[in-house]
Amino acid sequence: MKSDKDSIICWWSGGITSAVACKLSIDKYSQDRCVVIMLDTQNEHEDTYRFKDDCEKWYGLPIELLGSNKFKNPKETWYHFKSLNTANGAICSSYLKREVRKKWESHNEYKHQVFGFEYSKKEINRAKALEMNYPKTNPLFPLIEAKMDKEDCIRYVREAGLKIPKAYDLGFVNNNCLKTGCVQGGIGYWKKIQKDRPDLFKEMARIEHELTDLKGKPVTMLKDQSKAAKESGIELVFLLKHPSYPEHKTIDDMGSKAVRPLAECNGFCGTNELNERNDTEKEINWEDSQALFDWG
Repeated sequence: MKSDKDSIICWWSGGITSAVACKLSIDKYSQDRCVVIMLDTQNEHEDTYRFKDDCEKWYGLPIELLGSNKFKNPKETWYHFKSLNTANGAICSSYLKREVRKKWESHNEYKHQVFGFEYSKKEINRAKALEMNYPKTNPLFPLIEAKMDKEDCIRYVREAGLKIPKAYDLGFVNNNCLKTGCVQGGIGYWKKIQKDRPDLFKEMARIEHELTDLKGKPVTMLKDQSKAAKESGIELVFLLKHPSYPEHKTIDDMGSKAVRPLAECNGFCGTNELNERNDTEKEINWEDSQALFDWG
């Protein structure tokens, strides 16, 4: 569907919150005005596409798929840049979501863009940051307006007769990039992957080691935020021990952690521009981050 200056663009990420945000917007602004779009990284759990089909029937609208013309999937970005995370967020999300969204935005007209930030302190701050730093989006946050959090959204979807994405039934609190696992998942998330999906865990550990060897220095997703790690300067944490860097901890050296909610990937994955980047965050491939994001 071609958008115009009166269109409401609803970003659908595959997760519960964006799904409900889209539905609320369609009900409020009408099917005629709403355009629903998914930024597809080709890295989602197969059940996400089943959920997409169900949502299309629920909305009475198609969900359009947009993808990058530079990279096919996250692995291509990781190997191109020899990087997983930067101080500005996940390198894969930056080029498969953020850049794709910005390109679409520059070539299309619209009245508002809808984002599925839920009613929570963290998400309200993200919404404020988006509104402040990306005013061109003219954003709408229907879940915050309706005071709906993730549990409210799950109930809303179930009451509508839809089956929630399998990721939630598996104990994950988001439905992001489960084909490889999310590089911004955190200690608790990757401990769960290690326990429940050892094959996926070993493959990601292999990728960390391979990227490290290609780059000539540690490339990891995780970090030790303890005072001792900061003082030693050895904060990066491997999934599995790298023989060339025995001084670095692995995930098994870290204490038990809860599986924390990830940010819904609406083209701003990992973005929190309201807050100044801290020193620990800057340690993650910081010296490369500006060059990576200036790449055309």
